[in-house]
Amino acid sequence: MIDGTEETGFDSDSVGDDGAFDDVLTFVENELAFATSHYNDSYLDRRVSSRMRRTQSETYEAYFEKLRTDPNEQEALLEALSINVTGFFRNPDVWSGLRTILRRLSDRTDTVRVWSAACADGREPYSLSMLAHDDPEIDESSVAILGTDISEPALETARTGVYEESRTVDLDDQLSFLDDYDRYVDVDGRTFQISDAVKRNVRFRRHDLINDDPKSGFDLVVCRNLFIYIDNAYKESMLETIARSLRPDGYLVIGKAETIPPTLKSAFTVCEARLRIYQRDDKPDHAGWPDHRSNS
Repeated sequence: MIDGTEETGFDSDSVGDDGAFDDVLTFVENELAFATSHYNDSYLDRRVSSRMRRTQSETYEAYFEKLRTDPNEQEALLEALSINVTGFFRNPDVWSGLRTILRRLSDRTDTVRVWSAACADGREPYSLSMLAHDDPEIDESSVAILGTDISEPALETARTGVYEESRTVDLDDQLSFLDDYDRYVDVDGRTFQISDAVKRNVRFRRHDLINDDPKSGFDLVVCRNLFIYIDNAYKESMLETIARSLRPDGYLVIGKAETIPPTLKSAFTVCEARLRIYQRDDKPDHAGWPDHRSNS
């Protein structure tokens, strides 16, 4: 689900045996070409259970029959399995750290290349662009942002830059990190349209961190709240992809509940531990980080 909410799974005793659940995963892997083996079982169960509720399937067996025979449900499950929990300026203290990074990069390079990996419906890359436009110490014309995701429907939303408020989604609150966000967003009732000026700094492409080749030459990669859903066996290869995509002194920001695997700690040096800000450099610049301890 989008916007930071996720539904819990069914009680396994009430929906059938593990064999039927495995049948669902095998079908998705083999017939729909989605690598379920890369994700942890609790995440997969929550997403499958969500679709079972929507289709009123009371058991895994019943849902598997629905999935096997209904192309529309196949598409719906693939969309549900694409990790798309997102929001504008999630965790404001992290965004204060990102402001510091963008200021430094803008000060020392003509083009600041930023990759927002697993960006879902585009709110994170647009937040980066708005931050660059809003801060007088950042040259927004130098900032080039790439947003990637494996979900084409999410990327279609991202390219339009149109977002709707709902009972559970307060876009005004999300955007309140900026003092005057209406310079960057056109609001019409409950519809929020990203301005053309902000959109010009951002482009979107499909990319799979597990199966696709690394990018190259990025000054900053932001990949937050993806690894908590990924099976441990695949986290290392994904972070290796990111490491190879960074310049030698480039920055990496991951989710606040995530960590760098021990086997890759030598590739990154900690800049700000609590905010999970790292640098791909033997001699990172630690000086001048703002004090975020008072922020939530």
